[in-house]
Amino acid sequence: IQSETMLLFFIIIYFCMLFTGQIITRIVQVLEEIIQFRQPCNSTDLDAVKCNKTTQDTYNITEDAVLFLKGPVATRIMPSFYIFIILISLPLNALALVAFTCRIREKKPAVIYMSHLACVDLLFTLLLPLKIHYQLNASDWVFGEAACRVISAAYYCYMYCSILLMMCMSVDRLLAVAFPVASLTWRNARKATCVCVLVWLLAIAGTVPLLLVRQTVKTENVGVTCHDVLRKNYKTVMYYVYLFSILSCLYFLPLVISFASYITIIYALSVKSDPTSPSSSDNRKRAAIMATAVLTEFVVCFAPSNGFLLYHCVCIAMGSSGLDTYLAYLLAVCLGSSSVFLDPLLYYYGSSQYRQQICSLF
Repeated sequence: IQSETMLLFFIIIYFCMLFTGQIITRIVQVLEEIIQFRQPCNSTDLDAVKCNKTTQDTYNITEDAVLFLKGPVATRIMPSFYIFIILISLPLNALALVAFTCRIREKKPAVIYMSHLACVDLLFTLLLPLKIHYQLNASDWVFGEAACRVISAAYYCYMYCSILLMMCMSVDRLLAVAFPVASLTWRNARKATCVCVLVWLLAIAGTVPLLLVRQTVKTENVGVTCHDVLRKNYKTVMYYVYLFSILSCLYFLPLVISFASYITIIYALSVKSDPTSPSSSDNRKRAAIMATAVLTEFVVCFAPSNGFLLYHCVCIAMGSSGLDTYLAYLLAVCLGSSSVFLDPLLYYYGSSQYRQQICSLF
C-alpha cells in the first residue's frame, strides 16, 4: 500500500507539472522581455505618460487612477473588509497561538507548523491598522517611507509564509498516513522547527525587492501613495524580474505539492481503512475537510492575487499602463487576506491536540 500511495503521489505531481510547464515557460519568456525593457523617463505603474526627462518630486497619474484611489471601493469597502478581518482574526489566531505554545505540551510537527502559521496571521493582522488608516485617509500615506516598505512587504511575507507552511503541513500529513512508522525519524519537533526557520527565510527573501525599492510617491490630486504608484527605472525592472521568480517557486510549486499530497492522503485512507469503522470514517472526513480548506486557500485566496500580479507585470513589460490589472490586483489582495478565516479551520481539523484544547473550553 505504501508503494502504491507514493506512486500515486508522484504521478499526480508529474501531470500537474506538465500542466504548469507552459505557464513556467511563458514566465521565462516574459522575464527576457522585462530585462530588455527600458523606460525613457520617470513615470508610474498607473500612468506611463506625462513624464519628462527631469527629476520630479510630484508625479502625474491618470484620472481613472485618481478616481479609484480616492473612490468608495478603495476608501470605504476595502478598509471595512480589513476591519472585519481584524475583528475575526485577532481573537481566533491569538487563541490558537496560546494553545499551541502554552497549552499543548507535546510538540508534534503539525503543532509546530500551525503555531508558526498562527503567528504569521497574527503579525499580519496587527499591521492592518496602518493599511486601514491609509485607505480611509483617501490613499494618502502619513507614516513615512520605512513604514510603507514594511507594510508592503508584510503582505507578501504573510502570503508566501502561509503557502509554504500549508505545503509543509500537507507533506507532514502525507508522511504520517503513508509511512506511520518509518517517518517517525523524519517527523520530529527539531526538524519541523528547522523547516519553519527555512520557510521564514524564504518568505522574507521574497520580499527583498519591496524593501529595496522606494514605495512612497507623491502624486498630484492624491497625496503620498504607498505601493500604489512606482517609478519605472532599473530597480523596478529588476523588481518585476524578481517577482516572476518568487511566483514560480513560492506559489505554483507548493500548490502542486499540496494538491498531490491531499489527493494521495485521501486515497491512502480509503485503501487502508475499514469502511465500516466509525473512526476510519472520521479520519477520511477530516482529511477531506483539510484538503478542501487548503485547496480553497490556494485557489480562492491566493490564486487571484498571484494571477493578477503576474498578468500586471506582463502588461507593464509590454508597455501598458497596467491600470486595469492593478485595480483588479488590489481587490484580489483584499480577498487574499481572508485566508485568516480558513486557517483556524486547518488548526481544528489538522491537530487532535488543538481540538481537545478547544473542546475543553466549552
